Amino acid sequence: MDALLKDLAAVALDVSAAEEALDTGAAGAAREALDSADDGLAALRDRWPALSARERRLLAAAAVPVRARLDAAHARLPRRATISLGAAEADPEQELDPLHAR
Repeated sequence: MDALLKDLAAVALDVSAAEEALDTGAAGAAREALDSADDGLAALRDRWPALSARERRLLAAAAVPVRARLDAAHARLPRRATISLGAAEADPEQELDPLHAR
């Protein structure tokens, strides 16, 4: 059980790092921390079937606030926007053959 709670604590630390990064405007660092937290929760989910009923109850109770903070941090991430949708402009010099240009 200690290992499960330590793994959940590591997820909580990743969420805290993401929250701090979001507070300072570092969206890239926040995304990395949130990806790490998502991976940590996925690893705990993979272990779920092997847990006893008591372990499941304790882990679920401890994970609820961590999951809520993780979801809130995901919601705070700025959306990625498309850089440009405009058409490329032709460069007349690019179309000249350097061997035949005079």
